[in-house]
Amino acid sequence: MSEVSKIDLLVVDDDDEFRSTMVQRFQHCGFPVHEAHNGEEAISLALRRDFDVAVFDIMMPGMSGLDLLREFRKNHGDCEVILLTGKGTIESAVQAMKLGAFDYLTKPFPLKGLESLIEKAYERHSLRKENRQLKTLLERSQPHSEMIGQSTAIREVFRLIERAGPSDKAILIQGESGTGKELVAQALHRSSQRADKPMVVINCATLPEHLLESELFGHEKGAFTGAVFTKQGLFEVADGGTLFIDEIGELPGALQAKLLRVLEDGSLRRVGSIKERRINVRLLAATNRNLAEDVKDGRFREDLYYRINVMSLDLPPLRERTGDLRLLVAHFLGPQWEIEEEALKLIENHGWPGNIRQLLNAIERAKIMGNGQTIHSVDLPREVRQCLTTGQSACVIESDDLSTIERTKIVTVLRRVVGNKTRAAQALGIDRRKLYRLIEKYHIQKTDYMDSPSTTNTY
Repeated sequence: MSEVSKIDLLVVDDDDEFRSTMVQRFQHCGFPVHEAHNGEEAISLALRRDFDVAVFDIMMPGMSGLDLLREFRKNHGDCEVILLTGKGTIESAVQAMKLGAFDYLTKPFPLKGLESLIEKAYERHSLRKENRQLKTLLERSQPHSEMIGQSTAIREVFRLIERAGPSDKAILIQGESGTGKELVAQALHRSSQRADKPMVVINCATLPEHLLESELFGHEKGAFTGAVFTKQGLFEVADGGTLFIDEIGELPGALQAKLLRVLEDGSLRRVGSIKERRINVRLLAATNRNLAEDVKDGRFREDLYYRINVMSLDLPPLRERTGDLRLLVAHFLGPQWEIEEEALKLIENHGWPGNIRQLLNAIERAKIMGNGQTIHSVDLPREVRQCLTTGQSACVIESDDLSTIERTKIVTVLRRVVGNKTRAAQALGIDRRKLYRLIEKYHIQKTDYMDSPSTTNTY
């Protein structure tokens, strides 16, 4: 069997000698086999572990193989079931197939035949799992991304992606907000051996703790108020592929411990479940925080830090990417637009504290404000127009005015927490009502701190 080492098999038969023969045969093939001598024991095992394929004897005292099949179809529907009987009849075969059995064998039979049937059942199990993953990914479809830049700083990033991508190790992507950390994660995934498998993305700064736990690890029906159905976590959706955890520095302490366990042994439990599930995921993480300082201050677990930071990749801010601005502006504008030289110089002289995200928002705003298909200086945001063309390499708005400083700080924090007002208020040390009053006072718009609705992301 080509993929036997991947199959979690359950064998259920009340004939101890025959069951032992099957177990020894399949253990010799090299994959994990669990056994039960009756249906009740099988159900107990299935509550603690997921099985890919199960082999049930139909004729067992107490719960029959058909009754056990009904139970598995109801509560363990991912498992493919093969039924065995020493008294095969057309009626029982038809009933088994109607109940969802993968196939049906009559004793006696060659174990080689059962081995082949298990392999085929596993192939269907894998196909159904892949289809579920693809369906989930379509619901969470990511925009197309391009890598634009010729500067020395970004070429070094490209070189590291090329070297680190094929590795299966965890990588920590570090950089200021808006520098393109998710795009780097996508590039690492595309250059890996998991490129044909899912890449799933989650941002820790956008969800409260209980929802974040459910998103990552999944939950069982009834696990908490509002859990009206069983839900796969993103670790399960990403099984075989890559999970990218953005803003991992915002992960609460209790979830840091749970994440560490997954990284250590590849096992997890959904919220409200006692069953352990095994997953095989490559982890990519990103942060704009100084995690090393957070470790020293006790805000981030040291053991988790070293788990996710097998290798780090530091992204340069836009102000350090000499020569890339004109390329990026041309890309964001598209072939139908032009920009006057004075406006382009204003863009080049600005410091861009929000990096590429801020540049993209500025260009989108200018296209809305512009007349015709040409961007003029007056079309640019006020903070960019305040930078005079004095030949400075990086113009930033410096002011001793407290109002300017306070507004800039609020926008920076909102950008870091992706618009989450509760987290922003906590970071600023104020309550939410005061934050809303300040947002209104300083005329802070959503476009000042949130991504543009553009469908294309770019370095």
